[in-house]
Amino acid sequence: MGLFLSRNLANLLISFSSKRAKLAGAVFPVQIEEMVSLVSRTGRHLQRYDKGCRQVVGCIPYRYRKGGGELEVLLVSSQKGKAMMFPKGGWEIDESMEEAALRETIEEAGVKGKVEKKLGQWRYKSKSQGTYHDGYMFPLLVKEQLECWPEKNVRQRRWVSASEAKDICQHGWMKEALDMLVSRVTQQQQRGEVLEKPRA
Repeated sequence: MGLFLSRNLANLLISFSSKRAKLAGAVFPVQIEEMVSLVSRTGRHLQRYDKGCRQVVGCIPYRYRKGGGELEVLLVSSQKGKAMMFPKGGWEIDESMEEAALRETIEEAGVKGKVEKKLGQWRYKSKSQGTYHDGYMFPLLVKEQLECWPEKNVRQRRWVSASEAKDICQHGWMKEALDMLVSRVTQQQQRGEVLEKPRA
C-alpha cells in the first residue's frame, strides 16, 4: 500500500511540475520582458568610445496625424530641466547601433516601432561634460505608445509638427537630423512610395 501511494504521489508531482513548467514558460517570459522594459540601463561600464569620443545613438520617433496625414515627431524633456530633444543615449558594447537606438527610445520616450535607415552622424560637444560625442540618429516609425515606461517620472513627451520641433529642440545636430528626415519623407512622397501609416 505504501509503495502504491508513493508511486502515485511521485506521478502526481511529476505531472504537476511539468504543467507548472509549461505555464511558467507561457507566462513568465512576457512578465519578465515587461518588467525588464520598465528599467533603464545605468552606468557607463559598457559604453562605447572611439578615439575618446563617446558613441551616442538616438531616434526621431514619428507618425502621421489622422486625417490629413501630417508628419508629427515626438520630443522628450531632459531629465534635469525643461529642454526638449529627441531620445538618445549611450551605445553599449553588447548591442547593435539599431538596438541601442530603440532601447533609448523606449526608455526615454516610451514608444516602440520600426528603426529605419540611419540619418547620419554628427560630432558635438557635451555641454555638461565638455567632451566630444559622436551622435547617430535614426527615424523610428512609431507603432506603439506605452502608458508606462522607464523614465516616465523624469521626462515629459510631446508630439509636435516637424516645424515646431525645429523651433523648440535644443540641439543643432538634432535639428539637422530632423531636416534629413523631412527631406527623406518628402522624396518618398514625391516618388509615390506607399508609406506605412499606423494609427496615431
